[in-house]
Amino acid sequence: MRRPYVSSSLPTTVATMDGPEPDTTPFDAISAQSNKLLRQYQTYLDKSTPYVSYRWCATGALLVLFFLRIIVAQGWYIVAYCLGIYLLNLFLAFLQPKFDPSLSQDEGIEDGEGSELPTKQDDEFRPFIRRLPEFKFWHAATRAVTISFFCSWFEIFNLPVFWPVLVMYWLILFSLTMRRQIQHMIKYRYVPFSFGKAKYSGK
Repeated sequence: MRRPYVSSSLPTTVATMDGPEPDTTPFDAISAQSNKLLRQYQTYLDKSTPYVSYRWCATGALLVLFFLRIIVAQGWYIVAYCLGIYLLNLFLAFLQPKFDPSLSQDEGIEDGEGSELPTKQDDEFRPFIRRLPEFKFWHAATRAVTISFFCSWFEIFNLPVFWPVLVMYWLILFSLTMRRQIQHMIKYRYVPFSFGKAKYSGK
């Protein structure tokens, strides 16, 4: 009588409904828990997307709290300076278009065609697309302010610097970069803000 064939690739243990699988390691449990927390965090971010003014008011309040901490403690100026430089870079990316019109124009000139922005009514409409969207700008700025406030409680980040020099250097850098950005906006005729434009909403 022929014996029935039994596959040797079948698992020797069977997971029960009451407990975890036998092959589960502590690293897998930590990874699953972290993924769960990340999903919950992303859910809260998605729910806060339409509340633009409330989000920025909360970030502004956190920024004021951070500066009060710097003023009262009389230290951690290098942390505030790094935060200012980072926020300035975020703001410039928020003002810039996703596709640089100067590069597009140079490519058009090389191809023998002009690729300037539309200046007439009959020209093709090209909507302004930001290099850094508003929500990503807010999220990165809020995260940076939170990390800076957290760093202001550790003495290792309190480096001795002459803060008036940092303030003057940041103001000069801000004026130069904003002047360059405004000249770029005037040259290629785009406005990164929508204030004063007509808005249409469905019934």
